[in-house]
Amino acid sequence: MTEHPVLHSTFTLERDYPEAAPARVFAAWADPASKARWFVLPGDEHVLDFRTSGRESLLHHGKDGEPTLRVESLYHDIVPDERIVYSTTLFADDQPTTVSITTVQFEAAADGTRLVLTEQGTFLDGREAPSWREQGTGDWLDKLTAELAK
Repeated sequence: MTEHPVLHSTFTLERDYPEAAPARVFAAWADPASKARWFVLPGDEHVLDFRTSGRESLLHHGKDGEPTLRVESLYHDIVPDERIVYSTTLFADDQPTTVSITTVQFEAAADGTRLVLTEQGTFLDGREAPSWREQGTGDWLDKLTAELAK
């Protein structure tokens, strides 16, 4: 067995956002203040430069022995109201844990928007499990529901 295992995983999450047009759901990703309300925990440091070749970063200081988490993303493709493609590296105490590419699609639905998020991840050295990533991503997509209800 290798000393530095690599695990590959892909998941797709779908959410319906009734009464929210694709432009509104897309804007919740594009606007730094809006995204911070559903994506960022209190006390985190967040910077969003939402444009093709733009970057997003998040710094979460761990408490009581938890690691400091740093998220660095690069936006590769943005089609307003339709699609976002970005890559992300997650670090725990400055050690890379996951490198991923994510595609978010916004589809008009009869009563609002259907969001389809697909993430392909490379999980390094057993520092993060694919199930943790899928659960965490689902949690913030659910928080987006509350943001859109405002």
